[in-house]
Formats: sequence, C-alpha cells, structure tokens
Amino acid sequence: MTASNLKDTTALHNGVNMPWFGLGVFKVEEGPELVNAVKTAIKHGYRSIDTAAIYENETGVGQGIQEGLKEAGITREDLFVTSKVWNSDLGYESTIAAYEASLERLGLEYLDLYLIHWPVEGKYKDAWRALETLYKEGRVKSIGVSNFQIHHLEDLMKDAEVKPMVNQVERHPRLTQKELQAFCQEHGIQLEAWSPLMQGQLLDNDVLQGIADKHGKSVAQVILRWDLQQGVVVIPKSTKEHRIVENADVFDFELSKEEMETIDGLNQDHRVGPDPDNFDF
Repeated sequence: MTASNLKDTTALHNGVNMPWFGLGVFKVEEGPELVNAVKTAIKHGYRSIDTAAIYENETGVGQGIQEGLKEAGITREDLFVTSKVWNSDLGYESTIAAYEASLERLGLEYLDLYLIHWPVEGKYKDAWRALETLYKEGRVKSIGVSNFQIHHLEDLMKDAEVKPMVNQVERHPRLTQKELQAFCQEHGIQLEAWSPLMQGQLLDNDVLQGIADKHGKSVAQVILRWDLQQGVVVIPKSTKEHRIVENADVFDFELSKEEMETIDGLNQDHRVGPDPDNFDF
C-alpha cells in the first residue's frame, strides 16, 4: 500500500500503527530552531518525530512536542515518537537506564518506538533483552534496530523472543539496499530510511531533476515518493518551515514503473554514513 496522506500509517507486525512520514532531527542543536522545527512539523500535519540520545537534543524535542501538541489541539497519543539507545549504553541494565533517561529528557511517559542505534558486536543482544523487557512491561509500544544488516538481524533473531518491528537504515538512490529490503519484507520488519536525501548530495542529480521536472516537483519530493512507493518509511530532516511543508507534499503524484526503475539504477552502494560492519564510535 502507498501512503495517500501525511497521517497515513503502516501497521507494524505487533499491530502498532507507525506513520509513513516523519521529521528527523539528526544534528539539530538544542535551542529555539529545534523547538520550532518540531512545532512546525506538528502544525503542518506530521505525526512522527525521530530523535536519539546521541543527538543530544531530546530536551528540545520534548519541548517542541509539548508546545506543538498544545497548539495543534491534539494529544500525545496522536504522535509517534522514536528515540535510540547509544553504543556506550548497550548492556541490559544500562539500556534500561538509557531508556529512562531519554524519557526524562523528552518529558514523556513512554516512547512509541525505541531502537538499538548500531549493531555493536557482542553488545546488541544484551541490549535487545532490555528492549524486550521494556516492551513486555508495556513501557514502550514497539522496539527495533537501526543500521542492522542481514547477518546482524539473523544473529539477533536466533535468540530473540520478540522480533524487531523496525530496521532504520541509511537508504537513498545511491544506496538502495535491495537485499536488506527484501529480507525485512520477508520477516515482517518495517524498513525505515534515514538520510533519504543523502544529506543533500542528490539534489542536483540530472536524472532525478529530469523526473522531478516532469511531475512539477522537487528532486527531494521525487526521492521521498520513491521510498514511499516501495513501502519504506521516511524521516527527512529540516528546520525550515517551507522545506518541512515541501518535503511532505508528496501525496499528489505517482512515479511510473519505469521512473522507479531508473531511480533504482542510480545505486552505487555508496554510503554517506558509517559502514555497519566497520564502524568505530
């Protein structure tokens, strides 16, 4: 199914509804710009906000959420909030403590989704047990992972009691991760794209510009539409109101099969972020 509006959701394998489209706040510093970005997104219909402990901006995100909910006249239950446990906290007790610290900074009583940020070898299984505990106790609505490759997922699921609901990974036309996408689909794990616009590096691509011109859209809108039509959740980052609005204006056109294949053909297995099999944080 392809999302038809900004509030449309996909049902995760545990029945929780996750919006197809959200706001990412990677590297947005604490302060008025961050608070306003979150408020602006909520005002314009966004119902998903994605942050992480390592972004060091959960306090501002929380403030933006509280003010945004009030101004929009909606409740906490109308919003889907994600955060992630950082590598240095990957352990059973330390992951639970990290979750509680994130909640406190955000000023929330629960998260809709909590993710293991990176597959640190020898550590992610203990962290996953902690996430399972939080989930079973009803303290978090959904649990998942980020930056996990197929072999990480296979290894985790060998011992897991609860299967990850989401895998958030770097994904854009230069890094399509088709095998990983197929694996996640096969196992009922929702794929979510971070850095869908390749940190802006694709915005002057001639092929994408040609497709965009044909539809009267921006390159960013074409890329986000490409993700959505493949059943991938997107969380583009922006702090500017016109861009927050423009990014979400992707529900009034459709890419053809040929256009989708043309975009797929741009793949070079090129990352702008670290390699999950070889990273050092």
